[in-house]
Amino acid sequence: MRGPLVCGLAAVLNAIGPAARAQDATRSRQTAIVTAAARVAPAVVSVNVLRRERRMPADPFDLLFMPRGYEQTVEGYGSGFIVSSDGVVITNQHVTQGAEQIVVTTRDGRDFPAKVLGEDPLTDIAVLRVNGSDLPVAPLGQSTDLMIGEWVLAIGNPFAYLLGNSEPTVTAGVVSATGRNLLPSEGQAGIYVGMIQTDAAINPGNSGGPLANASGQVVGVNSNILTPSGGSVGVGFAIPIERAVRVADELRRFGTVRRAWVGLDVAGADDLRGWKRVGGLRVTQVAEHGPAARAGIAEGDVLLVAKGHRLRTFLDWEAVLLDTGPGDSLTVSYRHAGQARTARLTVTDLPTTLAEKVAILGGMKVVTVTDAVRAERGIQSDHGALIYDIPDEMQQATGLRSGDVVLQINRAKIAGAEDLRRAFSRAAGGGAVTVWFERGGRLGRTAFYVR
Repeated sequence: MRGPLVCGLAAVLNAIGPAARAQDATRSRQTAIVTAAARVAPAVVSVNVLRRERRMPADPFDLLFMPRGYEQTVEGYGSGFIVSSDGVVITNQHVTQGAEQIVVTTRDGRDFPAKVLGEDPLTDIAVLRVNGSDLPVAPLGQSTDLMIGEWVLAIGNPFAYLLGNSEPTVTAGVVSATGRNLLPSEGQAGIYVGMIQTDAAINPGNSGGPLANASGQVVGVNSNILTPSGGSVGVGFAIPIERAVRVADELRRFGTVRRAWVGLDVAGADDLRGWKRVGGLRVTQVAEHGPAARAGIAEGDVLLVAKGHRLRTFLDWEAVLLDTGPGDSLTVSYRHAGQARTARLTVTDLPTTLAEKVAILGGMKVVTVTDAVRAERGIQSDHGALIYDIPDEMQQATGLRSGDVVLQINRAKIAGAEDLRRAFSRAAGGGAVTVWFERGGRLGRTAFYVR
């Protein structure tokens, strides 16, 4: 009797053995990375953008007939992630900039027309809204406790237009560094400071997608890379999720982002190594009656630590301000006349008076350069009119950009916004005007006709 029984058991074991072994093999491959990707990926979307751009003719002969170039519809692609089930999406501002039409595509292939709720070029964050319900939401974590060397995932839709599907791509790497500051580059609107550095591959189209930890929580927004070739070489950067969420909340509530202001200016890009001489960040200007002045900070003092972060260059200070909002308290350690001191500042909103803003030249908007504006923007000149908004077509026609400070038109000094308005009014219909301006701390010049 034992023989048939043993044979029967063997037959049963042989029948279930391959299935059990396959399940065991699958479970053994269910790593933390696999689990984290499965948790975040459903909320990752592709952001498809149409914008109009002015192009110059490639053939010099065509310049005779199209001296100002021609307009062309250009497609752009990026990524994003859903943060509320009713269709709020976070992405990068450089993805949505100048968009005439935006379509968000979910992982399951559904297309949703998207509306821009708000954009903030300074932090490179944009918030979109799609008409949806019960959409998957990305779990949010925190970046403040990230450990160097821990696993992270970059999830997005790189080269989505070539891959031809909406399934997000996952790349894995480690946290290479935190608190990274990138020096501003020509034409860069955003300030990339306090960034998360990773070697997880970030490629064109990944911008705006989430950087997630191994627990499947979003800790950053993938934004840019350093590369000599245009592709990933393992040096990518993400905006900390705390900053992205704060900016997104401000954009949803107010349509703009209120800037932290403490009423002081510090040594700029021309003194990046000054901290080695003085042991901190030198205060170059203090606004009268501002928060810093009320706390006793004076010109010539040396800032050492703010919010627990050591201060070496103006970029460290920018990172502190970007992550601080009006009404917050800011504890600063500094040195005054050789003595160590600590001050607690009450941060206020940047006091840019709305009455100072003047719309001119068919849409270009400027603001008078005040002490507050100088401190917030790091402007070197003590006068001028700051361009804070300018249409794309006007940029092409004038050579001016958002962030430029107009200092002089022909022989007339421009003290502020009203001077600029009057100067352009006088020049309308006449000959070309020559405009001197400050851009990124350097003097520039352009010439154009005012119609």
